[in-house]
This record gives sequence, C-alpha cells and structure tokens, in this order.
Amino acid sequence: MSGGQSALPRLLTAAETAAPVAAVDVVAEDLRRRFEATKVSFLILDLTGKTVVRLSSAEAVEGGREAERIPMFGSVYEEVIYTQRLYQEASSQGQRVIVPVTNRGDAIGLLELLLPAAPCEDVLEAVGEAAHALAYIVIANGRFTDLYTWGKRSRPPTLAAEIQYQLLPPSLSCEAAQFTLCGSLEPSEDLSGDTFDYTLDRDTLHVGVRWPSPGTRVVQVVVCWSRRSEWTNWSTSCGVL
Repeated sequence: MSGGQSALPRLLTAAETAAPVAAVDVVAEDLRRRFEATKVSFLILDLTGKTVVRLSSAEAVEGGREAERIPMFGSVYEEVIYTQRLYQEASSQGQRVIVPVTNRGDAIGLLELLLPAAPCEDVLEAVGEAAHALAYIVIANGRFTDLYTWGKRSRPPTLAAEIQYQLLPPSLSCEAAQFTLCGSLEPSEDLSGDTFDYTLDRDTLHVGVRWPSPGTRVVQVVVCWSRRSEWTNWSTSCGVL
C-alpha cells in the first residue's frame, strides 16, 4: 500500500459529481479501494459534543445497519477530537487508523479506517489529506441535504432549542493565523435563549454575546491572539436581550 501522488483533485471531482447525500460515501469507498481497507467510516460529532454518529460506512461487505451512535466519554474518539491528532493501533481485525475531520478549528467529526497492515507515512499523509478535504465536502453539501444536520442531533431537540441553534454561527470555532476563537453553550441541553456571533473584517474581529436575562448565562467565548498577529482591532458587544 502506498499513497502515491495526491489523489485529491480526483476525489473532489468524484464527490462533486455524486448526489449531495452520497458525497461522503464516495470518499469512503475511494479510500477503501485505494488502500484495500476492510472498512472506512465517517463519524460526525453531534451538537452536544458528547456523541459521534457513524454516518457513512464503506465495507467489503455492506451491512445495511442503521446509524450507530457512540458515546465519546473515555474513548479513543474523544482523544482524537480533543487532541486533533491521528490515532492508530493494531487490532485482531487489522490496523485501526482514526483521523480528525476539522475545518479551521471546527471539529466536524472523524474518519476511521481498518487497514490490513500497518500503513506507511505516505498512506497516513494521504488519509489526512482526504480527511481535510472531507471537512470541506461536508460543509459544502450541507447546504443541499439535511443528512448532516440530523446526524449532528443524537436526539431530537426541542423546537426552542432548534430555533436557538439556528441563531448561532454556522461554525462555533474559527482558527486563523491571527487568532483562534471558540464558543460553546454549557450545559448544551439548556440553551435558555443565549447566543453569540462573530464576524471578520480585513483587520478587525467583531464578537457579540447576548443572553435573555441576568443569571442565565451559558455562553462561553474564548479568543486567543497569535503573537505574530498584526491585527490590533477587535470589538465586543455583550448584554441582556
């Protein structure tokens, strides 16, 4: 097995040609064939950050199972999500490889492969490249199908919670050379009408935080500036709705 020359252009073309709901399946099947993998899966991270859902799976023998929901606490999935580093281990079924699927610091999910033998560096690099591309594929195709939207909901949200989620930024994190921003709602099951938003100009980061009434704040927003950043401007807006 070897990664060989980058197959990224061909992979992106195949994903774009497929129906939006099948784009992830195309990537999984491509990786399975290229690296003779026994299984390739895409696991999407749910909105609470506590569960991953096996949204797509390419196997040598298709199982036809329903989506598998896996609690992350204490698992290798949690380790990869929080460290954003590749994980691999030998198992009785082959070599297990898990890589993060992330876009600008926004953890979308995981790409998991079961390979027949320990992969070389070229293969690991190719898998990481495919995972990076998969993040863009999921974001782009999310405009055309609810598959990824529902995959992020490990359990049906209330109407109020769903409305509140729609008011949040499409990405709760943004990582750039100048700064890293991360926002969250804790506890995630009790939104309470709290919200935040951010936007970028060429040299300014604008951040806004709102909550419905005093004492119900569950919004957490953290911004870290790079020491090498030339940006000197940012604005904040906080208050009760």
